[in-house]
Amino acid sequence: MEHRQRAPKVTGEVPQQARPHRILIVDDSRLQRRVLSKMLGKWGFDVTEAASGAQALEFCAERMPDLIVSDWIMPGMSGIEFCSALREMPHDNYAYFILLTSKSEKIEVAEGLDSGADDFLTKPVDADELRARITAGERILRMQRELSLKNRLVSETLGELQRVYDLLDQDLLEAKKLQQSLLRERQRSFEEGHLSLMLRSSGHVGGDLVGFFPADDGQLGLFAIDVSGHGISSALMTARLAGYLSATAPDQNIALSRQPDGRYHTNPPAKVIEKLNDLVLTEMDTEHYFTLLLAFVHMASGRVTIAQAGHPHPLIQRADGSVEQSGSGGFPVGLIEGVSFSQFDVQLSAGDRLLLLSDGVTECPDISGEMLGEEGLTAMIEQMGGVRQNALLEALMWELSSFAGTEEFPDDVSAILFEYSGPPSQ
Repeated sequence: MEHRQRAPKVTGEVPQQARPHRILIVDDSRLQRRVLSKMLGKWGFDVTEAASGAQALEFCAERMPDLIVSDWIMPGMSGIEFCSALREMPHDNYAYFILLTSKSEKIEVAEGLDSGADDFLTKPVDADELRARITAGERILRMQRELSLKNRLVSETLGELQRVYDLLDQDLLEAKKLQQSLLRERQRSFEEGHLSLMLRSSGHVGGDLVGFFPADDGQLGLFAIDVSGHGISSALMTARLAGYLSATAPDQNIALSRQPDGRYHTNPPAKVIEKLNDLVLTEMDTEHYFTLLLAFVHMASGRVTIAQAGHPHPLIQRADGSVEQSGSGGFPVGLIEGVSFSQFDVQLSAGDRLLLLSDGVTECPDISGEMLGEEGLTAMIEQMGGVRQNALLEALMWELSSFAGTEEFPDDVSAILFEYSGPPSQ
């Protein structure tokens, strides 16, 4: 059986347990204090009396009342002086202040409001009017305390969110270290040239990845990946893709084929990207796609075979300082099933260098929003013809920061620089 509670009697008053009930009466007239105390006591309030403003401040320092009813004219400290001193006291709870006065001039009322008083009551005090003013004060105090409670809850929630954020920030810092560890070597010297790599995320972690792997057929594999989006999910995608082009686990590297003699030879880069496209669409449950540039450098001849899947065009700076950009473009990986990719060759001569960059460079905006573009990139590289190896990549970042007007780029930036010195001397 359902038991129903009796509805509370509607009296038009705030329930006693929910209403502010501590009242301080401040008046140098003992008779006036007694009259008010008796009146307020009848209404259920806990009343404290003070004969002066100084004594009232001592009471308030010990225990702040909910409401204060104070005379204006008192010897020593006046009512408005007491109110001003009260408002300077540090305290969590607000006390509603009613000033008793025989004054009615606007200037004097304004003076009382400036001191911090909330309301006025004209003497002699009318019981009904006093009750109405106190009821109004109770409503304001309830709203103020509800607001204080909500503010406290908001502060506590923000504090908890900050703690969670700090934990996430620590995890992201660790994730950044792990992602940077995918780039095991940032420089490598060969008899035929020098390789430099750079990886810079726009946040803690990003979706760019660059790397290389040698093959036993005299070729050097270079790859530049840019996964869509930013953050942890993109970083996890790059980590998985790194396994498919691993330099340390050639058996897992889909760009290499093991020969009967145990040596690893390179597969055609266009076929490698087609296989990656099938793997992403059939085996990876993800909405991410990525651009990719896969290049094989034949170290002895300087011939570079490149397959491009939506990644920015490779840039070649010749020994004379001139810059060339070309490529077939192509679709990003992971968008369309059964798509074919093409490949093309470029020829490096001694003193030439190959630069593979993510679109975080060409699409970097200046303060007006205009992107650097391929022409702007060409102009930058032409100015740095005499800068070599990793210093070139650092100089490029410095120039890009100057162009953007900030060191914080909106997108990840990654780069591979291969400087060809020619075949080894016999």
